Amino acid sequence: MVTITTTPSPTLSRLKAAAALIPFIQSDLAASTLSPDRAACMAAFVEWAANITPVSDVEQRLVDDLTASLSDLKAAIGI
Repeated sequence: MVTITTTPSPTLSRLKAAAALIPFIQSDLAASTLSPDRAACMAAFVEWAANITPVSDVEQRLVDDLTASLSDLKAAIGI
């Protein structure tokens, strides 16, 4: 995960929250403690958060990481 040393903005906070959510979704799906429907809702938040025009290198790195993780997550969910 990217280490962030800039002043947080609402956009950056959303990106960080989405990045933190990915491992929880993956582990709960693997443990069968999260339904695919709930995982799809959570993935929709991640997708929404990543659907921005980055204004800094930090945001760009987070968007790139989220986009890569999201494709793997969607495959695991079956979307």
